[in-house]
Amino acid sequence: MTAPMLPPDNPPPGESPYKGKTGLKRIWNAFKYSLDGLKAAFKHEDAFRQECLLAIVLIPIALFLSVPGPSKAMLIASVLLVLIVELMNSAVEAVVDRVSLERHRLAKRAKDIGSAAVLITLINLATVWGFVLLA
Repeated sequence: MTAPMLPPDNPPPGESPYKGKTGLKRIWNAFKYSLDGLKAAFKHEDAFRQECLLAIVLIPIALFLSVPGPSKAMLIASVLLVLIVELMNSAVEAVVDRVSLERHRLAKRAKDIGSAAVLITLINLATVWGFVLLA
């Protein structure tokens, strides 16, 4: 015998009541939450602001370079990837800090791994730009 399913407007304890939204309302809500996330990252994360400045400089340069379209796409994608990974790193750091502000080896590991992911995307950015510009 299985338990009866709860209606969508009555989620199980600990689950988000917003997960039941569908259609245009879900898309609109997701868009608003995404903008809230960008605003929060820009307001609270120095690294994200610095990387946004880098994007503001590099993306127009990529657009005006006389390189083939796929190369432009790779240049821009490498910049956007840095922003994406920085957002994920900031999210990990926020969750770790929410759980506890005390020093713990696993908290340090999580933050260090997130930081390493950002470093790798920055190396990727430099590599892509180097290959495209020097080819």
